[in-house]
Amino acid sequence: MNRRNYGLKQFKLESPLHLMLIPGVIATLIYAYGPMAGIVMAFQKFRPTLGFLKSKWIGLDNFEYVFHLPDFMQVLWNTLIIAVLKIVFGLLIPLVLALLLNEVRKMAFKRIVQTSVFLPFFLSWTVLAGVLFEIFSLKGPMNGILAAVGLEPIMFMGSDGWFRAILVGSDVWKGMGYNMIIFLAAITGINPSLYEAAVVDGAGRWKQMAHITLPGMAQILILISTLSLGGVLNAGFEQILLLYNPTVYGSADIIDTFVYRMGLFDQQYGPAAAIGLFKSAISLVLVGLSYTLAYRLSNYRIF
Repeated sequence: MNRRNYGLKQFKLESPLHLMLIPGVIATLIYAYGPMAGIVMAFQKFRPTLGFLKSKWIGLDNFEYVFHLPDFMQVLWNTLIIAVLKIVFGLLIPLVLALLLNEVRKMAFKRIVQTSVFLPFFLSWTVLAGVLFEIFSLKGPMNGILAAVGLEPIMFMGSDGWFRAILVGSDVWKGMGYNMIIFLAAITGINPSLYEAAVVDGAGRWKQMAHITLPGMAQILILISTLSLGGVLNAGFEQILLLYNPTVYGSADIIDTFVYRMGLFDQQYGPAAAIGLFKSAISLVLVGLSYTLAYRLSNYRIF
């Protein structure tokens, strides 16, 4: 059988799978690639009444205007620091939990912990935002604890000093179960004979963890860490939009929320599109860099 006939046979066998992909491809073209036509607004003095074709073309003026805004550097800094903190603690805490849970020998307790930690991952930020507002309100449990020990109440959700910590902490709490499961799966892939040899050599649990478990997880740790680089400018739009307020713009306003307010509330469509395009360009470079590093460091590739 020549290559052409073999290819036709394979295509016929796989045709149901290709047909199943059609709705997803159509939805992607409409909702992901179709709106990309709006990028042209970044180079126009866009007016909705005139549309894309008749709005005045102004080149890079929108970018120049945006980069000279007094709040832009603060917004960029907020985006970077919040995203980096989420990435670091979002990997470190699940790793520690996975290592500790791996040492538990009672399977019933282990499963209960896994389920409990993983449960918040399935809750939407709309639900969690309501929970957080109740916990950190002036009459909530946190201020109740402070009052019980004789301390003054704190307006957590309106304090620049506390709000960023709440953002990072709640994001880590929501997602740590997912990453913990990944790390536990990596641990189960380590050859048990290595632990048996370590026991024979007199190594305790801590030495086994340091010299066998962590090196055995090195590939997945490198992979997840490098792929996380692509999300450095994604600090969590939905979470911050639901939680923040004008009193904490100084510490919580990120690129996505800045674009949201500029475009929808201030109706500065051109500058908003310019910021969005700037973020997308940087993210594209970071995603490319992360996949290159993942391939070189852990031999990970999509194709």
